[in-house]
Amino acid sequence: MEIEKKYPLPPFTKATAREKVQLAEDAWNSQDPEKVSMAYTVDTEWRNRSQFINGREEVVAFLKEKWQKEKNYKLRKELWAFTDNKIAVRFEYEYQNAEGAWMRAYGNENWEFNAHGLMHKRYASINDLPIDETERRL
Repeated sequence: MEIEKKYPLPPFTKATAREKVQLAEDAWNSQDPEKVSMAYTVDTEWRNRSQFINGREEVVAFLKEKWQKEKNYKLRKELWAFTDNKIAVRFEYEYQNAEGAWMRAYGNENWEFNAHGLMHKRYASINDLPIDETERRL
């Protein structure tokens, strides 16, 4: 049986940490829950705002619900810091809520990877701000 790997692998350099962040941004912007979930360990642990999510199956369910509610979703991530197997990012994303109002979400994520490049832990702190459509940046 082949071991599942997701490149680049830790330990991270500045270049590989930036690459990992860009790959995550691209995956999330695809809004494909199955594709996104494959970057995480089978037993991944998340805190997303005040919600706790455990395992790929819960990740897929969470993302399906998220993107049903957050229309016209567009995300940008930026590398903040990194160590051997950890990366911190700041991000912002914009979306329309169920009523059609535009929102911008800001936040930080702390990621921890296993030796095979799969994210085992993801802790996200996020704040939402209503914006006018003319204020959109993404």
